[in-house]
Amino acid sequence: MALAKAGRPAAIYVDDNDYPGVVRAAASLGTDLKLVTGGDGAIVHSLTGHGDEIVVIGTLGHSEAIDRLVKEGKLDVSQIRGHWEMSVTQVVEHPFPGVDRALVIAGADKRGTIFGVYDLSEQIGVSPWAWWADVPVPHKSDLYVEAGRYLQAEPKVKYRGIFLNDEAPALSGWAKEKFGGLNHRFYEHVFELLLRLKANFLWPAMWNNAFATDDPLNAKLADEYGIVMSTSHEEPMMRAEKEWTRGKYGAWDYTTNEKAIDDFWHAGLERDKNYEQVITLGMRGANDTAMSAGTNTELLEKIVADQRKIISETINPDVSKVPQVWCLYKEVQTYYEKGMRVPDDVTLLWSDDNWGNLRRLPTAEERKRPGGAGIYYHFDYVGGPRSYKWLNTNYLPKIWEQMNLAVEYGADRIWVVNVGDLKPMEFPIEFFLSMARQPERWDKDHLQEFTELWATREFGSEHAVEIADLMSKYTRNNARRKPEQLDPTTFSLTEDHEADRVERDWKDLAARAELMSAQLPESARPAFFELVLHPIKASAIVSELYIAAGRNQLYARQGRASANYWADEARRLFASDAALTDEYNHKLLGGKWDHMMDQTHIGYTFWNEPPLNAMPAVQQVQPLSSAAMSVFAEGSLPFRPALPVFDAMNRQTRTIDLANRETQPFRFTATASAPWIHLSETAGEVPTDKQLAVTIDWSLAPVGLNKGEIVIRQEGDAALLQTALLATRIAVQAMRPAPDAAMAGFVENSGVVAMEAEHATATRNASSVSWQKLPGFGETLSGMETFPVTAESTVDAKDAACLDYDFYLWDAGNRKLESVLAPTLQFVPGRGLRFSVGVDGQPFTVVNAWATDTLAEWEKAVSDGVHKVWLPLGQLAAGQHRLHLCRVDAGIVLERLVITGDHPPTSYLGPPESVIAHANTAAGRSDSALKGGIE
Repeated sequence: MALAKAGRPAAIYVDDNDYPGVVRAAASLGTDLKLVTGGDGAIVHSLTGHGDEIVVIGTLGHSEAIDRLVKEGKLDVSQIRGHWEMSVTQVVEHPFPGVDRALVIAGADKRGTIFGVYDLSEQIGVSPWAWWADVPVPHKSDLYVEAGRYLQAEPKVKYRGIFLNDEAPALSGWAKEKFGGLNHRFYEHVFELLLRLKANFLWPAMWNNAFATDDPLNAKLADEYGIVMSTSHEEPMMRAEKEWTRGKYGAWDYTTNEKAIDDFWHAGLERDKNYEQVITLGMRGANDTAMSAGTNTELLEKIVADQRKIISETINPDVSKVPQVWCLYKEVQTYYEKGMRVPDDVTLLWSDDNWGNLRRLPTAEERKRPGGAGIYYHFDYVGGPRSYKWLNTNYLPKIWEQMNLAVEYGADRIWVVNVGDLKPMEFPIEFFLSMARQPERWDKDHLQEFTELWATREFGSEHAVEIADLMSKYTRNNARRKPEQLDPTTFSLTEDHEADRVERDWKDLAARAELMSAQLPESARPAFFELVLHPIKASAIVSELYIAAGRNQLYARQGRASANYWADEARRLFASDAALTDEYNHKLLGGKWDHMMDQTHIGYTFWNEPPLNAMPAVQQVQPLSSAAMSVFAEGSLPFRPALPVFDAMNRQTRTIDLANRETQPFRFTATASAPWIHLSETAGEVPTDKQLAVTIDWSLAPVGLNKGEIVIRQEGDAALLQTALLATRIAVQAMRPAPDAAMAGFVENSGVVAMEAEHATATRNASSVSWQKLPGFGETLSGMETFPVTAESTVDAKDAACLDYDFYLWDAGNRKLESVLAPTLQFVPGRGLRFSVGVDGQPFTVVNAWATDTLAEWEKAVSDGVHKVWLPLGQLAAGQHRLHLCRVDAGIVLERLVITGDHPPTSYLGPPESVIAHANTAAGRSDSALKGGIE
């Protein structure tokens, strides 16, 4: 059927007695058709005289035309009738006299109809983010709908929405400039966005706002649009906190001011009683704090009982028919654990730890409650250990892994996510809401598909794969450590070239994003800047800034003249950050999004944001008057320079830095004591710093442990060259095993065996429990988790699902195991988060990931993005070994394993993965005999 021909859209019929939100959505479809085709789409309220083909929109029981089609047997609604937010879209032949064909969108309820309408808008090319992210609408003169029948499925999560929070200075500043505040003109854009995303629930902004009283049209229009309103975890009974603080009601203390508080709540419910809403119960202290230390569960249970009495008096005598929620946030969960209960018809809204890790999920008994359970989640947070509100730091695999636990444990009544200022959280918002609606569609193996489909819709299919890769990598990089938590020492400048690798990753992403922007049509560049380019460049600049400051501080301590260069580079990057913010706020689309990037983000000194961006400290040095060389060998101490051991399996490249203490260049020579030691340069000039690469020619290295040295001299006056001060000797050791040496698995590299979780030698499943890969999860490669996530615990390793890892040690010694886990919490009450470890068939040790569970331990885990658990392995002999890691409790997500000696690595991301050797390979192996890190 033709939806539009030659730029002329079909007429759109909607019954003017249908819900106001449905009539409004039909008008939006007409506007969208005009955006796509350029032609006006007429909204009509009669069925004849509008052409051979029309669009018919309506809700069962509220549209005469829809009910007529059903009655005449032309439209089957048996699959949707009585179901929450379902709709059917169908081309109906000869639906009415004088009409040859109609595209019918029929909803089981008002939002079912609305979602069917906005689904059609998206299909014709109008992104849900067309207004909020300036996604261009491609022009199409002709639009056709394939004949057939399409269902909007019933959503898994009943109430799905967002919480606008921590909204100053960005969102509040922008809204004040554009709309005069967070009034109905602002909220109409929010309501429509939610409906286009097929969401239905909102906690409004509340820092310095009162949704219902700031603008009386706010609540009225929310209901007309079809948005279910509620109030945040700290604002019970549909009253904003600011309504209380702006009034003269006395203390917010139920023990001393009960009547005033009850009257306040009663008035709020009376005001909003005719609107669709979910009423928040309970009570927290003023300004989102815990109530007084003397608060007891009896008092809180009385508060809830009094609140329900008010609900019965104002809304419905049968209070169980009124949707209610009790948010178990922070200390409120403690009250529940101490025995406080609310009636079973009240939804229990469990929370994460403000860092995306669920604190608790329903037990089997709790899943029987008719009120069900839900989740309050965070993409943004103000609080310890560090506030994060600037950019998106939420990547899809982590969101999916935690919210999949919520689905499987039955927390599916309400999902609400704190999105801060809304922008720039566009991408994770859409995924969160899409998963809430169809978790079976967006499982762990289809997250990249989701990203590619999103990129295709926003920017076209030609560049979708590349744009999706940019999105996945930048969000994952930001999740490793949030920008607000970076400092000059975060990434190691001395181990494994970590800072160099991180810097290179960000520079590569930024360069690719810039190139992509140049390839897109001009009309797509604003959206690309907002959704992709700006967050990548902004994140890259801040990461590079802290690395530059770190180099400056290190080089100043080492006496390098180049410290001054890195001070200048830090200043340049700090200025670049300000310029990029200015581009977003003032130059993008003539300032459409002014203030949206006002959030300070550089220079944190404690949990809360700095008043101004403050550049990290840098130092200036005074160079010497004549050129003088300093030599810094990778991984060595200045007074005993030696490169880490080379081995023929890992085939390392090591580096030596030559540094100048003066601004005039000097010349150097470098010689090796053995032909098997290869230097990237043996002579040259050093203006400031120069790095020499050292490798081993394994065809020349004898079997066994080889020892040699590198001598580096500064050229100059002949007399000076005789002094030892101008020559540095660096020890070199290289291990080449015998050609017939048998080894398998991960081979020790410089005293460390690093193993990515997915590269297990063998995977042993048990009964119905299996280890499966979480693609793209974690800081380095992926994660491994057992499924189903609801399976019972298995303490005995012989009955458990296990991962086996072969590894080879060059030397005997005392060893420790570092298990790098996702910072998943103990979400099942009364149970730990346990796994067991055994080596070479020895007895297993059961490890609880949160055995101590201190505040400091949690703060480090959420800051690092991983939870590192240490276990002593004792003395291990040189040679071949096998490590077994077995599941005990569901929920453990393993990212990598690191076996170390007495001096474990201190780099942030840990050492690169060790080479994996197949059995019977040794020094003469070919690269094809290896997998993992080498390939």
